[in-house]
Amino acid sequence: MSKEIVEAIKALEQEKGISADKLMDALADALLSAYKKTPGAAKYARVDLDHGTGDFRVFELILPAELEEKLLAEAAEAQEEEEREIDPETGELRELEEPELEPEMIAPYEDQIETRDVTPDDFGRIAAQTAKQVILQRIREAERMMMFDEYQDRVGELITGIIQQSDKRYTLVQLRERVEALLPKSEQVYNERYDHGMRVKAVITDVSDSTKGPAIVVSRRSPELIKKLFELEVPEIADNLVEIVGVAREPGYRSKIAVVSHADGVDPVGACVGPRGSRVRMVVSELRGEKIDIIPHNDEPARFVAKALSPARVREVIVDDEGRQATVIVPDDQLSLAIGRDGQNARLAARLTGWRVDIKSETEFSQEEGEVEYEGEEASDGHCMAVLTNGRRCPNAAVGESSYCGLPAHQALSRFGTNQVAVLAPLEEAEVAILADSEADGGQVGEIVAKAEAEFDEEEPPVEEEPPVEEPVAEEAEQA
Repeated sequence: MSKEIVEAIKALEQEKGISADKLMDALADALLSAYKKTPGAAKYARVDLDHGTGDFRVFELILPAELEEKLLAEAAEAQEEEEREIDPETGELRELEEPELEPEMIAPYEDQIETRDVTPDDFGRIAAQTAKQVILQRIREAERMMMFDEYQDRVGELITGIIQQSDKRYTLVQLRERVEALLPKSEQVYNERYDHGMRVKAVITDVSDSTKGPAIVVSRRSPELIKKLFELEVPEIADNLVEIVGVAREPGYRSKIAVVSHADGVDPVGACVGPRGSRVRMVVSELRGEKIDIIPHNDEPARFVAKALSPARVREVIVDDEGRQATVIVPDDQLSLAIGRDGQNARLAARLTGWRVDIKSETEFSQEEGEVEYEGEEASDGHCMAVLTNGRRCPNAAVGESSYCGLPAHQALSRFGTNQVAVLAPLEEAEVAILADSEADGGQVGEIVAKAEAEFDEEEPPVEEEPPVEEPVAEEAEQA
């Protein structure tokens, strides 16, 4: 029987990759446990198992009375330090059991302990049965650990599996033979069906060890799924020439991804779209029709926010760096498109950019700006103080300690007592450039300023703007 055990263990070592020494040690522990259950078994015993031949003997350990008392006292002290367990049935603390001496505690005192061979005559049958159980158990444990080691480092990886079973709680996905993953209800997309035998792609979100084997959890809702699908379809992403720097997703409806190129001459959006849209179409097909907007990433917040609101056209973006808030002005006919159904487009843009987005129509913004009088304002709020010819304030941020943005025409206004751009109307472009230059000749600047102020009537713009709007309305009313 011993020869068969050794051959079986060596075969398992080659086939399953399980260490033969570990199996032999486990078998020795199991044999000792089996011996202690036999009638008349010695109080203290050990099993010596020859790893080469498979021969084993059981020896009784005869401890001196003083040594036994000492070891039992140490075991009782260690037991008291441990927290007592609560009986779930009664709710009371469980009584401490009599301390037992583990082989590890006895081993250091082998020179003081006498031994006697007490191997039972019929122990071969018990040993064979025990060996079978131990080997099967260790095989299961080893396979479980090998599987756990394989998948614990694969979190975030894209996998393809076959639907095996689906119910209200979760869907079972077979990854390969004897390896299954769970697709919980919380990680499923609401409008997708998971029929038996159907192939599905998902990303691994969690791998945990349990008594029944490693629990592998996969997801179809994770934003990482979109990244991995594009990496699969777009060679430029796989080669790190193009990178997906952000993903905002509402599973089953719409997603927005921000892409950036790390190589000259490579268009990140075009690479993701592919020839005639072939690449993005494959991703959309795998996501069962979910719409995807591909946005070029921009380090300038205003441009990034404007692009993120695609497909809506944006007229202007006013950013507040401190509060990370962006006010977006869009044409009146683009307002509903910019906001999206139930605010979806604006919500996704905010998630993608990390900025709070407030969308306003041109009409609404003009009304709000009209209520604020910028002329004569002493303190700047961080934005350019220039008032455009249409009566609205420049939305750009002021540069440095200046009250105006970087546009030469707006910098030139610092030479005047007014902040209306209309004062520059009589001047040539070269003259405006001289006024914008802080180091320009003072005499030349004075002449240009005097020329502009001589032809500028500060009250003229508001008087002339209103009649063209009101008169046609009045004429039509008279004709009617």
